Amino acid sequence: MKGMVFTEFLEMVEDKFSADMVDDIIDDSAPPSGGAYTAVGTYDHNELVGMVVALSQRSGLPVPALVHAFGVHLFGRFHALYPAFFGGITSAVDFLYGIESVIHTEVRKLYPDAQLPSFDCERLPDGLNMLYASPRHFGDLAEGLIAGAVAHFGDPVNVTRVNLPDGAIRFELRNKA
Repeated sequence: MKGMVFTEFLEMVEDKFSADMVDDIIDDSAPPSGGAYTAVGTYDHNELVGMVVALSQRSGLPVPALVHAFGVHLFGRFHALYPAFFGGITSAVDFLYGIESVIHTEVRKLYPDAQLPSFDCERLPDGLNMLYASPRHFGDLAEGLIAGAVAHFGDPVNVTRVNLPDGAIRFELRNKA
């Protein structure tokens, strides 16, 4: 997992909790990297999981809620850091439909070693189906990113999550009636 995800997570923890909490969760989880991350480095996703679990234990908030909140935060950071990806896009459905074909294509050009989740998207007359799959099982993060996109664009969209037996997740985005 790219280090940018780690640095943004720690930034969110500092913003929402405190710098002391960042130190505490790094101490509690004892990641092999020692908690020193660079945005372009690559790290084991289990280090992030360990820090989220430590944050949950210290904050009393459930892990899925923390990961979802991080996804919302991360969407905002993507918007701030990569505005070119948002040019000419006027809806969450349009933006999300291009995740695999536009954004992930560009990320792979910059970071050929990036291990990205896959999103198989199907446009529908009333919205979008997104099939998410990843060996890292960060469905809550994907859901948070989707929620961040919907909020950013202000779309009147309902998002439903369907966990599939094979571990994939289908996100159904439907226009509100």
